[in-house]
Amino acid sequence: MRELLRTNDPVLMNFIESLLGEAGIEAVILDGNMSVLEGSIGAIPRRILVTDENETAARQLLRDADLGKWLVDE
Repeated sequence: MRELLRTNDPVLMNFIESLLGEAGIEAVILDGNMSVLEGSIGAIPRRILVTDENETAARQLLRDADLGKWLVDE
């Protein structure tokens, strides 16, 4: 699994998860439960991961959607 991005923005997370899903790229969101435990104040960013095989396509999809600035370093 490869990390694509991390953010505290739930709207951005949902949007990216939808984009990936529509492209047939399964995404895993980590740290969502930790965010709930800490009271949803946004102190712990959530992470989106994809399989190694889908990383290149997922990164390109996010760049094409003008979301490249959110990507973690490759």
